[in-house]
Amino acid sequence: MAEQIRAARPGGEDWIDSAEHRAWLDTERERLFEFASRSAHPAGFGWLNDDGTLDASRPFELWITCRMTHVFALAALLGRPGAAELVDHGLAALAGGFRDRENDGWFSSISADGSVADDGKAAYPHSFVVLAASSAVAAGRPGAEALLTDALAVNEQWFWREADGMVVDGWDRQWSALDPYRGVNANMHTVEAYLAAADATGDLVWQARAERITRRVLEWAGGNSWRIPEHFSPAWEPLLEYHRDQPRHQFQPYGATIGHGLEWARLVLHVAASSVAASSGAADLQDGAVALFDRAVADGWAADGADGFVYTTDWSGQPVVRDRLHWVVNEATNAAAALWIATGDSRYQAPYRQWWDYADRYLIDRVDGSWRHELDPENRPSASVWSGKPDAYHAVQATLIPQLPLAPSLAAALARG
Repeated sequence: MAEQIRAARPGGEDWIDSAEHRAWLDTERERLFEFASRSAHPAGFGWLNDDGTLDASRPFELWITCRMTHVFALAALLGRPGAAELVDHGLAALAGGFRDRENDGWFSSISADGSVADDGKAAYPHSFVVLAASSAVAAGRPGAEALLTDALAVNEQWFWREADGMVVDGWDRQWSALDPYRGVNANMHTVEAYLAAADATGDLVWQARAERITRRVLEWAGGNSWRIPEHFSPAWEPLLEYHRDQPRHQFQPYGATIGHGLEWARLVLHVAASSVAASSGAADLQDGAVALFDRAVADGWAADGADGFVYTTDWSGQPVVRDRLHWVVNEATNAAAALWIATGDSRYQAPYRQWWDYADRYLIDRVDGSWRHELDPENRPSASVWSGKPDAYHAVQATLIPQLPLAPSLAAALARG
């Protein structure tokens, strides 16, 4: 599709796909890889401070180790020297200290000495185990296929609920107590993981499940002015007032999360481009992606008069947490690029460029490296929601998504050339 669009347009019109911008993205990605490589530690991949030093006093989070393993699998597929060894390092950590060999699954976090810090079993980081393993399979790393087989089996047994067409959120160490909370965030990343797993295994059941999750979320969003309800009861009833007293929660904030509206807009298009959805017709999915994107941009961009996306809004679209998080801008450029690839509509060109200009001005740290993870409402460095620079996942993907097709998933697309 992207090739057809490019062929149909005169030269110089498509900034997203210009040779100059693609070269800039490649350079930025290498800068991010270099910074992220500092996170390696015998326990896995750890939390980096603003200056790129590793904070080994913090727990080593499963989701960070998985995301970095995925990122370095992408780097290995791009031919970056040393990246394959970092993928192997991540796989060893996932097979080692993070793995609960007594009860199955993976611990949420471990300490620098290898002891268990958080023994809960949560769908959010477990989705990244699937993603990391799928990307490592694409990169041809030893042990990746076995890890993916195990990760999918755990997901199948403990998280996926066929009757709901969704995954549940969390269990205790022994898989004996299920958290009553249900959430869309874990399901969002499960969609990404399922699409990658389908590409790695050839089993299209994972694409079908990704589509089921996506359609249910679109139904909830469409009935709520395209603002996605995030939090639910065990019966999947929306809890719109959930965490009103914790609006800055890192993973479960109150209200509508602008970045998730943008991230879902992109993921919907990946689902629509998958072979299962494409074979049955996916025009309604594309319409949903456009609606999610338009709502998130209207509510979130410069909502308080200053450039940048606010973090969250209430259900009328009024800002709640006005801080600007780096990953929201990443998902904004991703969504604009994905919509341009899917539709050929030039209206996505200008905001895409505007948001990269904003990132270059305020978020990309040319002194200490990587991206500032959070800014205050005046676009000054802040740490009210996030501190340090623990995550290269969103920013690295933002340098690749404009350059690749909507399907297959990122690692599979790189592996297939």
